[in-house]
Amino acid sequence: MMAYAGSLHEELVAIRRDLHRHPELLYDTDRTAALVARLLQEWGIDVRTGVGPHFGKGVVGVLRGGLDGGRTILLRADMDALPIAELNEIDYKSITHGIMHACGHDAHTAMLLGAAKTLAAYRESFAGEIRFVFQPAEEGALPSPLDGRLLSGGRDMIEAGILQGVDRCYALHVWPELDAGTIGVHPQYAMAASSHFQVTFRGTNGHHSSPHLAADAIQMTAAYIAGVNGMMANSIDPLEQAVLAFGTLRAGTVINAIAEQSVLTGTFRAFSKQTVAAITAGLERHAQAASLSYGGSYDIVLREGIAVVNDSKAIEEVIRAATSVLGRENVLTQLEPSLAGEDFGWYLDQVPGAFVLLGCLNEEFGQQEGLHRPRFNLDEAILVHGTRLLVQLAAGS
Repeated sequence: MMAYAGSLHEELVAIRRDLHRHPELLYDTDRTAALVARLLQEWGIDVRTGVGPHFGKGVVGVLRGGLDGGRTILLRADMDALPIAELNEIDYKSITHGIMHACGHDAHTAMLLGAAKTLAAYRESFAGEIRFVFQPAEEGALPSPLDGRLLSGGRDMIEAGILQGVDRCYALHVWPELDAGTIGVHPQYAMAASSHFQVTFRGTNGHHSSPHLAADAIQMTAAYIAGVNGMMANSIDPLEQAVLAFGTLRAGTVINAIAEQSVLTGTFRAFSKQTVAAITAGLERHAQAASLSYGGSYDIVLREGIAVVNDSKAIEEVIRAATSVLGRENVLTQLEPSLAGEDFGWYLDQVPGAFVLLGCLNEEFGQQEGLHRPRFNLDEAILVHGTRLLVQLAAGS
């Protein structure tokens, strides 16, 4: 199987470059999903499309091994890109203006397809069931058309029941902070719970000459920002890692009129569920206080995140599999957790598994740009590494 996976290098590069040329945002991943479904079907894998009760954009392939017994292993890749204009001058540069695969999801999809093709070709050699999950909208969330909740693709697919009966789940993420040819796995926390919020303050407009007849939404926002910053400094356990920052502020229409409305957005990141809950409650409490103080009202919309927490037994399996693929000297385990977020945390909250970093840095080839940057690219030799690791995790465990 490892030799077969290696023989797929040119095919994996072609798939990755095709996806890179045609990036899609959030849940608008129809072209990518159609390509994934077609290839899985060609390889004799059972395919479900339109997965997710809210947006219906996911793809799931199911492959059963020919041997008796075995576990159910879920492997996940994400399909969406980012609203970033690509600056790379490469022949597979994004042809979609203002959108690019700046986080490597094109590589994630290609590697999982490579694993699917390999395992389908050798289905008589292993036991159990393998689920290949291709999800949209890892990079963000949209309000559900059913109930208005802000949902990422992982949560939508989980609500479709993709985790039922699963014993282990794994996902890879390319990582430009690690050299190509290495694999990193965290001993517990891999990434923080990344939560987004939007607070709208509503007051009463009026002229600057008569402020007593108005309710100033900008003043509410200023009080809110000060209150939330104070909360983060004084009301959150200083031994817990947490950070909150504001991103955008839209308010007012003219220089000499009091603003009737103000819309503030931001994110916060923490690891423990208790800290996430404390910050969430504080955001609501301070919004209420600020609006009441200035005679207005407020609305708050929040997408709650969850930390990515690796399971100890799954980590052992990753180390064994990665050692088999790349050698123990190339498996890194003493990593500091990242305050970045990933919705694979919702999978790991219900099923034991691991989130694995696949090094993609190669300064020799000039591929050293960070994630979410307009010149991000990767050493495509890693596509075989990732494919082999996924195969080993699925069939060798």
